[in-house]
Formats: sequence, C-alpha cells, structure tokens
Amino acid sequence: MSDKRKENTGMNIQLTDDCLYIKKPLSKLAMALLVATALPASGLGAELQQVSIAVPSPLQATSWYQRYLGCTSLEGRDNALDCGGVTLEFLVQPVLGGSQGTGLDHIAFSVPDLVGKMNELEQVGVSGTGVRLQRLDDGATFQQIPGLYLSGFIFDPWGTHIELVQDTEQQGFHHIHLSASNAAATLDWYQSRLGAEQAMHKGVEPALRFGNVWLLASDQGPVAPAATRGRAIDHLSFRVDNMQAELDTLAATGVTIASQAATPANGRSEARQAFINGPDNVLLALVENGWAGVDVNVSVRSDALDLSSNYETPQTPWGEPDLQGIYTSDAAQGIPLQRPQDIPASDVLSAVEAAARRERGTLSSIWGYEREWRDTTLEYARDAPLTQIAMIVDPPDGRLPPLTPEAAAARAANTSENEEGPSLPRGPEDLNYYVRCITQGMPNLMLPTIYNNGLQIVQSPGVVAITKEMIHETRIIHIDSEPAADIPQWLGQTRGHWEGSTLVVETNNFNGRASYQGSSPGMTLTERFTRLSPDVLQYEFTVNDPATWTQPWTAVFPFMRDDSQYELIEYACHEGNYAVSNILSGARAAEQEAAE
Repeated sequence: MSDKRKENTGMNIQLTDDCLYIKKPLSKLAMALLVATALPASGLGAELQQVSIAVPSPLQATSWYQRYLGCTSLEGRDNALDCGGVTLEFLVQPVLGGSQGTGLDHIAFSVPDLVGKMNELEQVGVSGTGVRLQRLDDGATFQQIPGLYLSGFIFDPWGTHIELVQDTEQQGFHHIHLSASNAAATLDWYQSRLGAEQAMHKGVEPALRFGNVWLLASDQGPVAPAATRGRAIDHLSFRVDNMQAELDTLAATGVTIASQAATPANGRSEARQAFINGPDNVLLALVENGWAGVDVNVSVRSDALDLSSNYETPQTPWGEPDLQGIYTSDAAQGIPLQRPQDIPASDVLSAVEAAARRERGTLSSIWGYEREWRDTTLEYARDAPLTQIAMIVDPPDGRLPPLTPEAAAARAANTSENEEGPSLPRGPEDLNYYVRCITQGMPNLMLPTIYNNGLQIVQSPGVVAITKEMIHETRIIHIDSEPAADIPQWLGQTRGHWEGSTLVVETNNFNGRASYQGSSPGMTLTERFTRLSPDVLQYEFTVNDPATWTQPWTAVFPFMRDDSQYELIEYACHEGNYAVSNILSGARAAEQEAAE
C-alpha cells in the first residue's frame, strides 16, 4: 500500500498507486447516477447472501474472525459467521494463494477507532493465529483517504486481504472491493445482471450497493485480474427467488453458467446452488431461499488409510522387500509426541479437529512466511490429516516415562540457568545445530514438521539409503554388516536387518551433540519400517536410554507414498541464510548498547 498521491483533475480527488481507490473523471455511469439514481434496477434483484473464504481449518478461521473482527456465531453452522449482517462461510478446499490481485481483491470492515484497532493488531503480531499488517512506504499502518475515511490493511493467516476503515456512518462489514479490467463496465455488469442499487460512495466515486454492503471497483491495469476460484476469497453468493428463470435470463444475456443448479452433497438444506462466471475471472454463486451453507463435517477430508491385512510387500529383483519410493509425513503433521493430558488414551480426533490441530501447528511455527512455503496450509498434502491422538504408543498412556533421578536433576539445573535469560553468543559455535544447518538429530529428523516432509528410500543389494528432505540428510544403512569402526557421529552408527518384510534399523554410538528430549549419547534407537499397503509406510521407533528414562518408549506414525506429485527439493540451508550473521551482529550491537 502506497501513500503517494496523484491529482485527478477531472474530479479533483486523490489517487493511490496500489489499486486501493483509482478514481477517474466522471464516466457515463457516474453521470447517470447523478441525474437518475431513482431509476429502477434492470437486473434480477439478487440479494448478497455470503462471502466464501477457502481455509484449511474452519475451526481456526471462525475463531480468528470472532477474535479480531467481532463476527458472531450462527446457530447450527460451525463453519460460518455473521459479520455485521454478511455471512462469511469458510470452505475446506485447496488454496492456491491470497485474494490480493484477484477479481475479489479484498473485503472491508468499518471500526469505530481505526488507530486504536491497528495499534491493537500490531501488538498481536504474526505468531500463532495472529495478524499481518500491510505497511505504507513510511512504515505507517493506516492513512487518510481524501474525501473518504481512515484506512488500513491487514491479512488473515490464509491470505484474505482485508481493509479496515473508520466510517462513522456504517459499522461492521463495509464493502467488497473488486479489481477490474474496466471498473465502470464491471459495475455496470453487476447492476444490470444482478440488480445492485446504483449509488455514489461518499459522493466521491461510482459504486453499487447490495443492501448495506458497498460494491467498489478499481482498474487493475493492463493485466487481467487473477481468477478467484481456489484463492482465499473463492466466490460470492447471491440469493435469488426463482433459480431456473434467473439462470435462463442470465444465459440469454451471454453470462456463462459454470454449473447448473443442484443441491450440494454436503448441503445443510435442500436449497440448490448454481455457479456463474462474472467479469474479471470472478466466480459467483446463486442460491435458493432456504440456503444454509455446507456441512463442515462432510467438507473436511476424512481419508481412511488404505490398509490390508493380506498385503504382501513386493520384492526387489535381488529378493529383498521393496520399500523404495517417495513418501511424505504431511498427513501426520500436527500429531504431538505425547498424548495431551486432557484427552483419554482411547479417544481419537474427528476429521475437523485433526484439520484444526494441523493448522495450529503450522501457524504457530512459520506464520510469517508467505503462503507458498507452507505445504499443509496450501493443501498440497494429498492425504487428509490423521486423527491419531499421539505418536507414543508405549507406555500405553501415551506419555513419556519418568526421567531417572539423575536426568531429572540435570534438567532442573538447566531450567534454573535458563531462567536468568539466554547469554549472548560469542560465535557461531554457541548457536544450536539446527540454526547452523548441521542436523536435526535422531529421531527428530524423521518426525513431521510444517514443510519439507519428503522422504525417499532407494535400495541396492545389501544397502538401503534413506533421504529426508529437511536439511537434506541421507542415511546409508548396511544390511547384516557391522561398521568398520566405532566412531561417534551426529546421527550415530546404524546396522540394519530384515524381519520378514520389516526393515529394522538399530542405531547407537551418538556423539551426544544432537540430543532429543534430553537423550544421552548412550541412547539406542531401534526403527522399524513396514509397508502396510501400496501407499502406507508405517514408521515405528523405540528409544532405550537407561541414563535418561526409567523404561524404553515407542512411538509410531505413517508416511504416505506420493510418487505422483511430490519431489524432494534441495534444502539449501546456508545459501541466502543470514540467520547466523544476523544473530551475531545483533549480539554485538546489544553488547555495545549495554556498554554505553
């Protein structure tokens, strides 16, 4: 968003450079509005029903809009909210990116105190399910739009572009802003086809109204706006009285009917829905009276694992079980290592709860990254989030066993030291191994995270190579052979053997510098890789570390095969990574400030 201005001599008002409000000399539409605003609409008289936003988790989205924008729940609809008279419905579907630059560029809410609201949201920040603010060139988060009101922009965690304005004449949901190849022609289309009411927005610019909601449009420029289907604001819905008659009328005027009227399989009522193509690549829905949205419990993917008790693992040409392929643990992302204390061990999550859990994990880790970095948020994951409560299956309570007295004392001492605050690093050797792109350690590198969950297995006679995408680590496992020498290593030393169709890998001789959950260098890690079906590779690991825990413990989760679309990408952790230099320069600056 820019605070630069240009003078429009035709109307003597201001312009912004970022398609916020691009104003033109009085068009034929504006002139008509000034002299004939009382003329009846020639369109269908459709009523704006709802704005549909694509998200991975409706539970997370409804919570966000209630918390930050004051929307309220709708009885019987757990994936929709009333936002000042307009319904926002959250759809579970693959999301290709944010709304900015599409035909539905942003939606807007009016608040009584914009300055206070932006200051409040700035304190929230982007951590967890936070708020991203869009700043002006001078760093400000809001500006006065001449002739209109104070205005600022934010983004929800899923890429929806949202304008906040301070309009004393209207509170709550305020307007929908279109990006258009020809703004005047686009507004004319909505007026003539859907019967919106013509109006002058604040007496300044041509606009339309659907009830209390303004419909504004700005010229996008020479490049046509991107399509809304699959983006954060997927479509708008309009209620009509006679579905078929109105579709016939629209078709007769050249409007493309994208899909004929039908009751969705997950519809909450028998009311039908049809889709049409609006100008500027905007997807629009028409709905009948009684439309109550879609059922989130049906919308959220709930894939069952394709398991067969009679599955026989294929063999390699040399007669070993064939585990080769590309897998991901995206479906397991979000599953905690330990069972939460408030969830009984026998319970499982619903598909909706599993989707919300995975989204919480994603947002709490790399919210600040652009959407394209977040595999699971963008729904690149082919498989639905797993409903597994926790990874630990032994002990049966799903919790880590008690620490030994020595390990408990060491952890308490470490906690006491950390309470004094972290010391400033003197050099790169004082930073942890993950920041320095050395390793995640074992078994941590095998566990799912918010991105780079790819796993590739390649075999040759007597050797299995396992490559993990994150930090591009490859483990070479020799079958039925001892290492040439005992050399402590970051990932330990491995020995492999087959138990039927299961690959068993035993690892010890760790150097102790990449501890997991406080493990000691004497830890023995036993892993088991078993194909349960053509597409499911079960991964199980047992930690036996008598110096740390009073008994061994075992965890399990699946990798899902995805040769068709997933490709392991080089994890160039050092190239372009300024974390280490920035941390050290910040430490030196802090020391200098303290000395002064």
